[in-house]
Amino acid sequence: MRRAVYVCFVLAAVAAALFVVSCGGGSSSGSSNSMASISTSVSDPAPCGAPQGPFSHVYVTITDVEIHQSADAAPSDAGWVDLTPSLKSNPKQVDLLEAANNQCFLATLGSNTEIQPGTYQQIRVFLAANGTTVAGNQCGVAVNCVMLTSDPSNTPFALQLSSESQTGIKIPSGQIAGGKFQVAAGDVKDLNIDFNACASIVTQGNGMYRLKPVLHGAEASLTSASIQGTVVDSAGAAIVGGNTVVALEQNDGTGVDRVIMETVTDANGNFVFCPAPSGTFDVVISAINGAGTAYAATVITGVQSGNGLGHIPMTTAGAPASITGQITTTTGSAATAADLQLSALQPITENSATVMITTPLAQQSAATATLTTVTGTCPTNTDCASYTLSVPASNPSVGAFSTSGNQTPGPPASGAVNYTVDAVAFAPGSSSTLDCSPSDLQTSPLAVTAGNSFTAATLKFTSCQ
Repeated sequence: MRRAVYVCFVLAAVAAALFVVSCGGGSSSGSSNSMASISTSVSDPAPCGAPQGPFSHVYVTITDVEIHQSADAAPSDAGWVDLTPSLKSNPKQVDLLEAANNQCFLATLGSNTEIQPGTYQQIRVFLAANGTTVAGNQCGVAVNCVMLTSDPSNTPFALQLSSESQTGIKIPSGQIAGGKFQVAAGDVKDLNIDFNACASIVTQGNGMYRLKPVLHGAEASLTSASIQGTVVDSAGAAIVGGNTVVALEQNDGTGVDRVIMETVTDANGNFVFCPAPSGTFDVVISAINGAGTAYAATVITGVQSGNGLGHIPMTTAGAPASITGQITTTTGSAATAADLQLSALQPITENSATVMITTPLAQQSAATATLTTVTGTCPTNTDCASYTLSVPASNPSVGAFSTSGNQTPGPPASGAVNYTVDAVAFAPGSSSTLDCSPSDLQTSPLAVTAGNSFTAATLKFTSCQ
């Protein structure tokens, strides 16, 4: 599960019983009993961590978290509420891949005991600039860095930042479940901000690493309600070796299931999303075992926070297929770079409608792929990037959530196995600023078979910055 930043809205009258709370931040214009208290925490590991993933540590140093009622507020506008006032003078370095002592909360970042009721539509998370002095710094000369699973000496590689220390990482309303957080006087609410460490790291051509933060927000429960289960093979045993990636997905309104959270199973096949955001989700699982055998994507629909899924069986699909392709970006007359989020989509039928699920990339230890276009051997007046996606050569196995204790998804449908490659373009270094027009492109459906490689049509982004 990716590291998540949790913003918990609690009443001032009960805040001391839940967290150690310090006053500060927003100003008060009403009586104190109309205010809520906000505590901010970090929790949960990510699927790109060791031993399966490429990173042993991902350190970020957080200096502030702010919220605003306007979806369009600029960083310099009035009305921002500081949720973690103590962090400005005492930044906290957090390893997004560190295993927490409990499975929900890793570290408390700070508190604000006075929050005005209202509708909040934007959040910003600020990081310290590399070179900042931080107590107990693990990153050498930087304060944001990665360490590689392949390097037993844990040499830190600086995470290059764009504007995260000046204007913060913006979480717009489009990346907040329901588009907003409604806080009424006397409400007790929790806000889960999921910091997707794996999708946030771009490996550059010069061997350096750049942070392209990917965050989502959703209301969660302070009681740490979870979604959990155990992934097994057709014989009821854990899938041995390899990697199993589990994604919590939700329809984005266009018929595409987008990843809200992701995790990997442990050696016994267990996984947990904790605390899970409020709402209804599809749980989508992809796996490959140690012998290189892929399993059909398995989808459990209609899952809600607090549900236990029991055992979830998967169906073998033989050798995986490979999808290769190229993506280009241009202003229209000149080459320009863009950050890209790449997804492998498959159709399922849910509630009599066709939904495109995001099939996790088990062999890549991530639900989606992150890359950036660069100057190279590209078509005239474009930057470009090439990709290879390893996917199961099978249609998904789908079942509605069952309260019986275990899940019984149906067998994969026969016939052609079609994938659509979906790419979303972002301004370089931005977590949420869409780039190019249109900013989301998809290939035509591409039929794949086990053990073979297939080339998708080039996705051509134009009118980019």
